[in-house]
Amino acid sequence: MTTPRPLLPTIVLRRHEERRLQRGHLWVYSNEVDTQTTPLKGFAPGDPVTVLAQGGQPLGSGYVNPHSLICARLISYRRDVVLDRRLLAARLGAALALREQLYDRPCYRLVHGEGDGLPGLVVDRYGDVLVAQIGTAGMERLRAELIAALVELLAPRAILLRNDSPLRALEGLDSAVETVHGTLPERLAIDEGGLRFEVAASGGQKTGWFFDQRPNRDRLLRYASGKRVLDLFSYVGAWGLRAAAAGASEVLCVDSSAPALAQLAANAAANGLDDRVATRRGDVFEVLRALREAGARYEVVVVDPPALIKRGKDLKAGLEAYRRLNRLALQVLAPGGVILTSSCSFHLARDELRGALERAARQVDVELQILEQGHQGPDHPVHPAIVETDYLKCLVARRRPV
Repeated sequence: MTTPRPLLPTIVLRRHEERRLQRGHLWVYSNEVDTQTTPLKGFAPGDPVTVLAQGGQPLGSGYVNPHSLICARLISYRRDVVLDRRLLAARLGAALALREQLYDRPCYRLVHGEGDGLPGLVVDRYGDVLVAQIGTAGMERLRAELIAALVELLAPRAILLRNDSPLRALEGLDSAVETVHGTLPERLAIDEGGLRFEVAASGGQKTGWFFDQRPNRDRLLRYASGKRVLDLFSYVGAWGLRAAAAGASEVLCVDSSAPALAQLAANAAANGLDDRVATRRGDVFEVLRALREAGARYEVVVVDPPALIKRGKDLKAGLEAYRRLNRLALQVLAPGGVILTSSCSFHLARDELRGALERAARQVDVELQILEQGHQGPDHPVHPAIVETDYLKCLVARRRPV
């Protein structure tokens, strides 16, 4: 006979605070908890819990962090479910099955947090190398089980933990970058669109490569042939090199990072594209002003900045930054040309990005036609009840020539 699992400790929500969870959300905020009934200080970071409504109705189970604004994250809508080695392995296996259905090469985001039922965890796959990022105390508590499950599932050559996200500080976690399995190569290799890219394994941005933009980079190809392309915030060349491979006559890649541009140049040479790809180091806003004053014009402009709004309270200033950036980009866009503009700030709604682009166009007396809209690729699945997981917005617009 199977021994029944003991009941988990509970946290009780204040009256009427259960509605968002009943609609499917997975986060509990500390000000939603009835701390008179269930004091949060009685829990340690990462403790498993069942969440109850004020009347005792179970809302789901997950793990708690009494020191974080998001004080609990659900991993199941059923009560008394523990994220242990068995469940972790099952959800990793389900995530892998989806990616293997979607991609013919092992280069993708393997785990996308809440979208894969594993809140607090991101894993990117570069062939036989995995780069993981743990963002919550509950997932940190399972670190050993996670590494063992990844080794059992994929037998990787190496696993790198890029635990250097600023969000870890909000969970009371230290920052570190370390190889926790195998021997890490100096560079990670990515195959995309028939090209081979390399990026520094431990010194790249975030987890190394921005897989989320892959379908939007595919969108760019139909507009690039025979055109002059300006790639802003280029990093190691994903946009610019794919445009060059699609037949762009010339590509200028702009970034503030010298190491990123050096790797971009190496990637261009390795793919036989260096004769049409140039780099320029500098602050993108300043470079755009210099290009405008020099009378430069491009038929395609790619605007793919890092998140300009990192916190909700920064929305007003960040929205103005998006307007200013797009205004400058439109001033170097030739009539009839195409601008692809994007935002990965989940605090910025899709309509707000479109509004920022439209206002920027009016400020410089440009008429636009929106041709396409995009979002993150299917290896970054969106949780239908968590708008924060639908973070990536992309607009493709044409400057009307007359």
